[in-house]
Amino acid sequence: MALRMNELAPAAGSKRNRLRVGRGASAGQGKTSGRGVKGQRARKGGYHKVGFEGGQMPLQRRLPKVGFRSAMKATRAEVRLSELAKVEGTVIDLAALKKAGVVSVHAEVAKVVLSGAISRAVTLQGIGATKGALAAIVAAGGKVEGAAATTETAKA
Repeated sequence: MALRMNELAPAAGSKRNRLRVGRGASAGQGKTSGRGVKGQRARKGGYHKVGFEGGQMPLQRRLPKVGFRSAMKATRAEVRLSELAKVEGTVIDLAALKKAGVVSVHAEVAKVVLSGAISRAVTLQGIGATKGALAAIVAAGGKVEGAAATTETAKA
């Protein structure tokens, strides 16, 4: 039996008719229409904002503020030494890292950290490197070019 789009229907009993309130006592929701007797909730437009506790200090204000989410985090990326093996070619820049899927496409700045090992000589262009990562890259026969190289070598 084939399934046809024009024969699709909700399962039996899964849909209920809308309750029509205020249609007399025999309808089951007459007089107060299920709103109880008097009070703010019984009135037209009578309700309050979400989280309002009748003047008591609301829960979201009683609890302490916690955490911080940096807006810069999305534009920064850390690259492990072992991840450099995934990038093709000897010259590695931000575009090459993005193409290889090592960093996010939203990354604007990347930095290589000492984690794992590197076996081939690579040249980093416009990418930062920590002291340990820089030493490992140089030991493998590679080098770091650009602004990142001058700041790291100046510190060393």
